[in-house]
Amino acid sequence: MRDEQAILGPNCPSCGEPWLRPGTLPGRYRCLHCMSRYELQSVCPNCGEHSTIVRMSTTAIVQCNHCHATMLKPL
Repeated sequence: MRDEQAILGPNCPSCGEPWLRPGTLPGRYRCLHCMSRYELQSVCPNCGEHSTIVRMSTTAIVQCNHCHATMLKPL
């Protein structure tokens, strides 16, 4: 058995647990641990950098490429 932890998914901005999953609507996410809901934004709320978002992909990037802050907005 390896010492490395399995990557379960992106970390939730609210609780920090790796249980963030895509919702039924494109660009929506829900944490299975704390049940918080989020929407993926195209403009970073931290630095204002605009980014192209991939709403239909399971590998969508939820961090800003410029400042590495979350691109998720709580709903």
